[in-house]
Amino acid sequence: MPLTRDFRMMVKARVQSDPAFRRAMYREALEAMLAGDAATGKALLRDYVNATVGFERLETLTGTPRKSLMRMLSPSGNPGLNSLLGVLRALNEADDITPQVRVA
Repeated sequence: MPLTRDFRMMVKARVQSDPAFRRAMYREALEAMLAGDAATGKALLRDYVNATVGFERLETLTGTPRKSLMRMLSPSGNPGLNSLLGVLRALNEADDITPQVRVA
C-alpha cells in the first residue's frame, strides 16, 4: 500500500524536528539490510532520503543520476554493492553520522 502525501509530510516534519527519530529511521534501514530484508531497508532508506537530503542533493553528493538513485531504492531496484555504499557514504557525510556495527 503506497504512503499518502500527508503521511510522507508528517514523517518529513518529524525527521527534521527530531534528531533522535532521524537517527532511528536511518538505523532501522541499515539494520533491515544487514538482516537480509533488502526490500524494507530500501523502502526505509528511500523515505529517509526524501525526508532529509532529497534525491537532487544526493545526486550531487554521489555523482549518480537522480533517476538511477530512485530506481536503486525502488521496490524492484537491485543496487550493486558499490552503488549502495556510495549512497550510504554520502548520507553519512551529509548528516555527520558514523555508523558502528556490533556483532552479538
